[in-house]
Parts: sequence; structure tokens; C-alpha cells
Amino acid sequence: MANRETTFIEITPEVLLKAYACGIFPMAESAEDPALYWLEPEKRGVIPLDRFHLPSRLARTVRSDCFTVTVNRDFDAVLEGCAEPRPGRPRTWINARIRVLYRKLHDRRHCHSLEVYDGETLVGGLYGVTLGRAFFGESMFHRARDASKVALVHLIARLKAGGFKLLDTQFVTDHLRTFGAIEVPRRQYHKLLEAALTGEGDFAALGTKGPVSGAQVLALLTADRSSRV
Repeated sequence: MANRETTFIEITPEVLLKAYACGIFPMAESAEDPALYWLEPEKRGVIPLDRFHLPSRLARTVRSDCFTVTVNRDFDAVLEGCAEPRPGRPRTWINARIRVLYRKLHDRRHCHSLEVYDGETLVGGLYGVTLGRAFFGESMFHRARDASKVALVHLIARLKAGGFKLLDTQFVTDHLRTFGAIEVPRRQYHKLLEAALTGEGDFAALGTKGPVSGAQVLALLTADRSSRV
């Protein structure tokens, strides 16, 4: 069970980053609830970057470039997409305070979005926080099949290219397990986090001005696997 503490005091971006560095993150009960809760799960979800599993069908979708993937092109739209009700989850934890806080982190280049477009239409994406060589995944969404999955594949390639060491998913779902997500005990997570906070990852290693092709992404992931053979 997660430790939860209600807070109504002002949380600044600096306080938020310090919380992430301690293994704590905030959530809200619903979009209408103004309160935030600090969470530190007993078991933490992570995707080991060296054990990321890419299903072959999804690899073909990535290679086809049927979607265009960009970085930090429309952070607010991704945030709104992640806050949308969806089947099985009529309520969202992204309230007004969350929106303001993460927009401020984005302005400070500590929070990033990946957008997935079908033509000119935004059909999926994800966003998360960077600190040191850690990426803390916050949320993802899709309005077209595979859109959020393609965003995740592009994220993994970007994190590897930028020298990141930790991809924190907070919790593990059946969906994330298909990509190699695992749960680690709190003590082990803190060791992973401490190591990842040493040094600085480069989220822009693959560039941010234009889209990265699926072929580039797959080549990077394939090269990484080949180096371990």
C-alpha cells in the first residue's frame, strides 16, 4: 500500500523535484478534488531499459511511420489527452494543480511530452519528468490503436540515446508488463534512483526540432541488443 499524505500547501516545482529525488510523487483523487496526495509505493514499477521487450507486430508499426512522433511540440494537448476519461477509468487524477505544476516543470525543461500524430491529428502521447538520468513516466493516452505504444517505443530509444538509467512507471499494469515492466521493492528502487541521479541525461540526444523516424528508433534498439550478444 502506498503512503499517502494530503497537502493543501503550495507545492513549487523545486519542491516537486526534491520529492521525485526522494522517491515520492503526487496524485489527486479526481479532477475535481483540489488536494494532492504524496505517494511512495511499497513496490515501484520500472521498465529496465536493457530489457525492454518490443513485440514484432509493434515493431512493424513503428517502422512503417504511419504515425509521426514529435517531442515537446504540444505539451498542453498531451496533458489534456492524458486527463480524458476513458473506458474503465471515468475519473482522472490530473486536477488543476497537477496541470499548473507540470506546466511549470515543462517550462523549466524538467518535464517533456511525446506527441503522436496521424496526419495533423493528435492521436496519442505521453509525458514525464526528467531528473539526472531518471525519467519518471506520468501518464499516456491514445485515440488510435497503438498510438501510445509507439510513443513508448520512441521514448525508450530517446532515453537510451541520452544516457538515461531509470524509467520509472510508478505502477505496473498488464499493458506495461508486455514491454518488460517489473515491480521492485522500495529499498531496491531507492538504490536504482540514487544511481540514476548521478550525472545528467540528455533528453534531446535524438533532437527535438523534427520527428525521428521509426527506422532510426529501431536501429538504435537493435544496436543496443547486438552489443549485449
